[in-house]
Formats: sequence, structure tokens, C-alpha cells
Amino acid sequence: MTSKNLVRTALAVLALGAVLTACGGTTTSGMAGMTSTTASATQQSNHNNADVAFAQQMIPHHQQALAMAKLVSGRTTNAKVTALAGRIQKAQDPQIQQMTAWLNQWGAAPATTSMGAMPGMSSTSAMPGMGDGRPMPGMMSDADMAKLQTVKGGDFDTMWLQMMVQHHQGAIDMAKTELAQGSSTDAKTLAQKIIDGQQAEITEMKGLLGQS
Repeated sequence: MTSKNLVRTALAVLALGAVLTACGGTTTSGMAGMTSTTASATQQSNHNNADVAFAQQMIPHHQQALAMAKLVSGRTTNAKVTALAGRIQKAQDPQIQQMTAWLNQWGAAPATTSMGAMPGMSSTSAMPGMGDGRPMPGMMSDADMAKLQTVKGGDFDTMWLQMMVQHHQGAIDMAKTELAQGSSTDAKTLAQKIIDGQQAEITEMKGLLGQS
């Protein structure tokens, strides 16, 4: 084989190697992109209508609890009630933000808050996302919220605790529905957290009612 033929052969081998390398890189990059897209799609689709309804319902439910907690300031001298109200705000505000983010991620309609403008969404208002007119579990009526604002001292403590026990029980019922019907692991984890946390607070509030 002449030197010219050797050079041609070497150049051909180098060219072939470059083509194969380019193809391999494109395939790897393409596969990585497909994997990323698939993972994103899986994350988006890993929920069902029950998960969406849970977030849409629990957000205004939590918002009313926050409104009730904010009424404590200036209306009670009971340090335990004040501390409990503070814990409720600290726990539920981040949960509202978390559920709002889920709805955005899922491309779902945001929670309806117009009926629940602070302070209070009517207990007979239909749950957001539900068309059958069922009431929101544990929600106070506008009249309940207005009455709560007219009392102070021991009367306020008793009324507030009784209302918050009812409100918490409603949240627990909603969370149990999510555990039974939901698909999202994150949403079901939050539902269990709500059950555990609010059941403990119900026990605490019933104890405080026994002291009043």
C-alpha cells in the first residue's frame, strides 16, 4: 500500500470515528432529555381529581382557621389559648402555600376564596371543585364569625375553643377522604400530618374547655 493510500485510509477512519462520536453524543443527550421530560410528566400526572379537590377545599378551610386565630389577639388573657392560636398560624400558613403550589403545578384552578373572604366562609357554601352543594366540613358561618368578634375574656375563650374543635374535626374528615381517595404521595402525606396535628390540638382544646 502506498503512502498516499495509507493517508487516505487513516483520514477515512478518523472521519468515521467523528461521525460515530457525534451520533453517540446526540443519542445520549436525547435520552437524557427524554428522561427529564418523562420524569416531569410523571410528576405532573401523579395526582387525581381527589388530590385537586383536597387542595382546593383545604386552602379556604385553613384560611378561615387563620382568621379565627388572628381574632385571639386583644380578646383573651389566657396564655394557653394565645399560644395555641400562634401554633395554628405557624402550621397552617405554610400548608396553604404548599397546596397552592401543587395546584399551580397540576394546572388546576386555584382555590376559591371569594366565598371565604376573611373572616369566614359560610358553613353551607359548596366546596370548591364540587358541584353537588355539599357543605364544607367544620366551617363557621359568617354569623358565627361575627358573633365571635363581639365577645371577650372567658366567653371568647369558650366560644373560640368550641368553634375551633369543630373546625379541626372538619379538616380531619377532609384529610381522611384524601387518604382514601387521593393518588399524590405528597398530598396524602400532608393529609396524614393534618390528621395527627389537629387531633392532638383537639385533645388540647377539650382539656382547656374543661378548665374554663
